[in-house]
Amino acid sequence: MSTLTQYIHRFSSVKVLVIGDIMLDRFLYGTVERISPEAPVPIFKAGTEKQMLGGAGNVVANLTDLGCQVMFIGIVGKDKDGLKISRLLSQCGAKHHLLKLNNYPTIVKTRIIAGNNHLLRADQEDILPFFENRMTQFKRILTRAVQNADIVLLSDYNKGILTPITTPVIIDICRHLNKKVIIDPKGNDYTKYTNAFLIKPNLKEFSEATGQKYNPIDPDFQQKIKAGATRLFSAYNIQNLLITLSEHGMIYVSSQNPNKLIQIPTQAKEVFDVSGAGDTSLATLGASIGAKANIHEAMTLANLASGIVVGKLGTATVSASELANVVSNIPVLVNKSAKNQTDHFSFPKQHPKIITLSQAKQIVESAKQQGLKIGFTNGCFDCCHLGHLNSFTETKKQCDILIVAMNADASVKRYKGPLRPLQDEKTRSTLLASLECIDYVIVFEDDSPIKIVETLKPDIIAKEGYPLDKWPEAQLVLNYGGQALTLKRIEGYATSNIIQKIKGEINANLSEQSI
Repeated sequence: MSTLTQYIHRFSSVKVLVIGDIMLDRFLYGTVERISPEAPVPIFKAGTEKQMLGGAGNVVANLTDLGCQVMFIGIVGKDKDGLKISRLLSQCGAKHHLLKLNNYPTIVKTRIIAGNNHLLRADQEDILPFFENRMTQFKRILTRAVQNADIVLLSDYNKGILTPITTPVIIDICRHLNKKVIIDPKGNDYTKYTNAFLIKPNLKEFSEATGQKYNPIDPDFQQKIKAGATRLFSAYNIQNLLITLSEHGMIYVSSQNPNKLIQIPTQAKEVFDVSGAGDTSLATLGASIGAKANIHEAMTLANLASGIVVGKLGTATVSASELANVVSNIPVLVNKSAKNQTDHFSFPKQHPKIITLSQAKQIVESAKQQGLKIGFTNGCFDCCHLGHLNSFTETKKQCDILIVAMNADASVKRYKGPLRPLQDEKTRSTLLASLECIDYVIVFEDDSPIKIVETLKPDIIAKEGYPLDKWPEAQLVLNYGGQALTLKRIEGYATSNIIQKIKGEINANLSEQSI
């Protein structure tokens, strides 16, 4: 087991206190089919609605999915939306203390989405009044919570709980109890963050705080970062800075040794949605440091987690198992022998795009709520050839997400005979998952993928040259209103033809050698 995996296993024993601005995220999914006759605006026909924790609540959701023990302190209004937030916190397994204020609406952000298009966001929020009359209660609750925490995370969205009065109180209590504070900041004045253990701005926020512009591709980028960080260290007695750089990864600077910067690249391969990536990064960083990882290890795990979440649709979280799976796929240099010191990469345990049926069901449900089309095809794919590639690319043109189901080894043997497959299921599935046009791969043991089709109900199913009367999965899709595509077969590229050609070449070579 790798060191990083050991830290992930420790997450379940890490106690994290989150303090910050919590809100309710509402997503309204529907369609637009015409323009209003009253004004040149689209008419939105509402369909499904989804509600989830937003703001600091998304940090909490990420931490609970990582397996941490979470306590949250925040503020809501005395209204039905505040009650909904309380229920969502309980549902995700987080203990919480919510200060409920009269005459203050719970923050709600409503996003209206038609198909793949984000039409509008409507915000319900007021400036939070300073709760001076609750400060004694707040300090008492805070002290007790900090005493029971391994690490404290502040998620500042500048909505009113982390003020120039409350934030120093939180930091002072944490320092007195010897607990590290990690802050996701907001605004260009870091005075209220004075004495923090670590502040995690993105590059834009760091630029605003230092009054300088930075470009990660400039040759003097690190020197400029060091200079800006040094000014913040001097002004606010901050111990550490971790600056996220979007597609360029992240960079760390310590006040103890500002000349030794640590910069790591991003791990994201495909980006569907950056919503909440900063929350995922903060949660994973805090969980990792709470599990006693050093800063480089914590950065690596946070970076990997962010890479996972931006590959998902909408505001999403990362589970401990997902993170462990990605960690297990990091190539490790090993030595073949003492005599042969040639380094090579170990074979990945499992590609992150290879998923179970239950995981696929969750992905499909989320995608369909957002109006995305799901495409599906299946096969043995023993020797991935041009015909297969054509099927994948043509199907992908018709959908947003392409899921490919692949027969497991035992299934192939029953279908093709005892000499097949030529390549085992791990090799075949990894090759498929490595193709850009394929979004997810499911390996199935049954002789037919009918169970997968029944579970996922894809919008489109496609195969090369299959007539409908001999294609039960397509009939099922048509019955519930989906679409079945019979793709044109590219002749001469069947796996059996390739095998026969190879056998012919081998026999010819043997004949020549015997003459």
